[in-house]
Amino acid sequence: MNIIYEHSISFDLFNGYSYIYIMKRDFLYDEIARKISSQIKSGLLQPGDRLPSIRTLSQEQGVSVNTVKRVFLELEAQSLIQSKPQSGYFVSPASYLKIPLTEVSKTSLGIDNVEPKELISRVYANMGKSDLTLFSIGIPSGNLLPLAKLKKELILATRALKEGGTEYEPIEGNSKLRRMIAVRSLAWGGKLQESDLVTTNGGMHALSLCLMALTKPGDTLALESPCYPGILQLAISLGLQVIEVATHPITGIDIESLKKIIPVIHVCLLVPNYNTPLGSCIPDSNKYEIVHLLAKHHIPIIEDDVYGDLYFGSTRPKCCKSYDTEGNVLWCSSISKTLAPGYRVGWIAPGKYKEQILKLKLVHAISSTSVVHEAVGNFLKSGRYDNHLRHLRSTLSDNFQHYAHTIASYFPEGTKISRPQGGLALWVEFNENIDTAELYEFALKHNISIAPGRMFTLQDQYNNCMRLCYGLPWNNELQFKLKQLGNFAKILDKKI
Repeated sequence: MNIIYEHSISFDLFNGYSYIYIMKRDFLYDEIARKISSQIKSGLLQPGDRLPSIRTLSQEQGVSVNTVKRVFLELEAQSLIQSKPQSGYFVSPASYLKIPLTEVSKTSLGIDNVEPKELISRVYANMGKSDLTLFSIGIPSGNLLPLAKLKKELILATRALKEGGTEYEPIEGNSKLRRMIAVRSLAWGGKLQESDLVTTNGGMHALSLCLMALTKPGDTLALESPCYPGILQLAISLGLQVIEVATHPITGIDIESLKKIIPVIHVCLLVPNYNTPLGSCIPDSNKYEIVHLLAKHHIPIIEDDVYGDLYFGSTRPKCCKSYDTEGNVLWCSSISKTLAPGYRVGWIAPGKYKEQILKLKLVHAISSTSVVHEAVGNFLKSGRYDNHLRHLRSTLSDNFQHYAHTIASYFPEGTKISRPQGGLALWVEFNENIDTAELYEFALKHNISIAPGRMFTLQDQYNNCMRLCYGLPWNNELQFKLKQLGNFAKILDKKI
């Protein structure tokens, strides 16, 4: 029996299971985290209540200190608890926790793939407009980026490179940049070498090269749902059939749903860490299972890891590439969501498909931009990137909390939100009375831009949903705009 007492909690032990050690450890971790989460969300544990210390909970549960740390990190990433220096862990004062979680999506078999071209064009036409509040664009604001330091690196790179960087570089890309990316892969268990990587002109260029290398028109691509519009547009442009797979707003793609469509898919493209628009993160155990499941059936995985460095917890999540032993995972990333969207610096670790990728890069790009890639390589090497990321992650985590509290207070009754554990995106689900395409037009008249949910699918769904980017500096004006958006949604709700 669980014993709950003021300002602290205790849990009964788990026993009677005969799994191997790793499976038992994972079970205990999930079960302990689930129980604490349930008690917080039910109100049994109140905001401000103190949790037992890591050592105390370790002794009570008969698990390792590392397992308890993992539990606390997970709960902290979900904004359920917070740490206070020298005091321990406490239940977060988060009123938004009473807001229901967005629904788990359903698998759409791609029979009626219809790209919402007009809607996407209208929304993305707003990029760069300084008179709009751009909740719709999923990048960090320039106010959150180290612009002066980047300008300095560009000048230094021009001086350092032969001919000022005007010559073509090797097809594989800038050696310094590739070496630093390989070094950084150790943080997520990648163990990459410089020779394993190919640079690209941004993240979408990386995904494009991968899809061109692996597919032909008529092939079927499996994606999470909802999915980033750029990926959907790319798939359609290549003549691919798309299956949108059921996805949980916290744990990502549903493995059982994925298993059911294996006989008909040729490639799987995943954003395992803090995907947009949900902000979900596939647990490491699920990543392991997905990698080995698809390798068994000779189905390549294109892994888009552009948000992996934007974690809210204390440790970076692993990647699918971490578990790849056969070169079947093509790991893609960029600095577009973390450092400089306009620099167009991306890369691929293509595994056994490297030769196909190099041939395509030669045809479609010849070379990457020498000066910019050299500057970014230097920035990574200097350590300034990690310092910048620490500040950016803290800001984004705080911003999510601000958004969530404001939504809880000012949005229509029945509104649901996702629980991003990192990244830049928050998924909002209204009741079915509210059409977010109509909300977009309403809000735009008041200089507010949102991303309607219909953009994130090729099916007739998510019409009552929207994505909000929290990569904007939080201030009174932004809070006012978010309140306005909630009031506009209430007006539309009352019109029905």
